[in-house]
Amino acid sequence: MRLFLLRHGRTQWNKEGIFRGRADIPLDEVGRKEAELLGKRLKDVPIKAIFSSPLKRAQETASIIASFTKSPVFVREELIDISFGSWEGLSVEEVRLQFPDFYEKWLNAPHELSFPQGESLKVVEERAFNFIEDLKSNHQKDTIALVTHRVVLKVLISKLLGLNLKAFWRIEQGTSALNEFEWKNGMWVIKTINDTCHTRELKEAALEF
Repeated sequence: MRLFLLRHGRTQWNKEGIFRGRADIPLDEVGRKEAELLGKRLKDVPIKAIFSSPLKRAQETASIIASFTKSPVFVREELIDISFGSWEGLSVEEVRLQFPDFYEKWLNAPHELSFPQGESLKVVEERAFNFIEDLKSNHQKDTIALVTHRVVLKVLISKLLGLNLKAFWRIEQGTSALNEFEWKNGMWVIKTINDTCHTRELKEAALEF
């Protein structure tokens, strides 16, 4: 199985440094262009199916990619972004001031944090990884793409590489990032990580936030 893990394109809240989570923010103009460039990059890859988070920013990205790859798109709740709970809609500075203890833990021990009225990284890891395990069973010889979110991708990449959630901040994911894995000899082998070279022609670089 060949597996592409893709991050959605940029939104206005990415640009402004605002926590998104379940807030249903659409792509901005740059984000749509990022998705188009990613689609052009993948147009000759025989992608059997694209599975997307239900949030607009992911579905828009998946739809644009599919216009190039001619792949069917399926929406799956397991790929939805983490619930940041009370942090959603707040800037980094607002979170730092309103939730200083939680924010410090987010920076230094994210694997131990459950967001106020939200989720933990462990919950995200379980639902997303279980979905990949199901895909592996049903698409052993296929190429599959997932379009999802920064946090989901970071925890999935950690899991597929045999790392634990303490590695969260060691993995970066820019907007429209491409990651490629292959199931080979009983293990996930990474081919590409956080690749945003398709956005080089844009004046604004892919954002990690």
